[in-house]
Amino acid sequence: MILKALRKNQPLTISYYENGLLQTFRGQIYNLNWIEQTLSLENEYEEVLSIHLSGIKEIH
Repeated sequence: MILKALRKNQPLTISYYENGLLQTFRGQIYNLNWIEQTLSLENEYEEVLSIHLSGIKEIH
């Protein structure tokens, strides 16, 4: 289900857990690292955020 959402080349809104809190980030896919199991997103301000795939709750 996550892979299907990541195939789209459009901005995504991802809800994820970080330090026990639910966070939300909106941006384009910057990098997907299967070895480290992280997803990096870049928002419109060119800020890059790396999220562990296991922490992702939902992708819109």
